[in-house]
Amino acid sequence: METPKKDSWLERVEEIVAVLEGSSIGELELTEDGTEIIIRRQPGMALSAIPTVQMSDAVQKSASGPKGKRAEQGIAIVAPLTGVYYSAPSPTTPPFVNIGEIVQVGQIIALIEAMKVFNEINAEISGKVIALVAPNGSVVQKGEVLLRIEPA
Repeated sequence: METPKKDSWLERVEEIVAVLEGSSIGELELTEDGTEIIIRRQPGMALSAIPTVQMSDAVQKSASGPKGKRAEQGIAIVAPLTGVYYSAPSPTTPPFVNIGEIVQVGQIIALIEAMKVFNEINAEISGKVIALVAPNGSVVQKGEVLLRIEPA
């Protein structure tokens, strides 16, 4: 009798994870029949910290002086987690954003795949894309610059 119960819980967890995939929920606690499941998603928690990192990054870069001024312009959009960076939803579709395009707050600008989960990266500011820094398909580290946006 243990095996069917274990299998049903595994199926239940898989269903919950599938439902949460497209949502912005960062944490879920569920208790059923004395069994407790806690699911924590790192991307949701990390995304909320991006604006602070971006602003401090921009201040530090602008304080560094005229050296490298062109490459240092704009606000850096950084990776909220380590994973594979994708600039488009699939290899056969156009990229989420291109240089010169205007983006709005909340707009999807990239994907980062970590542990077989595709995490949407959203613009935290509105403005014009001025640089695409990370190469498509490359592994990026948490905090690494993906692209730069000139605030509107």
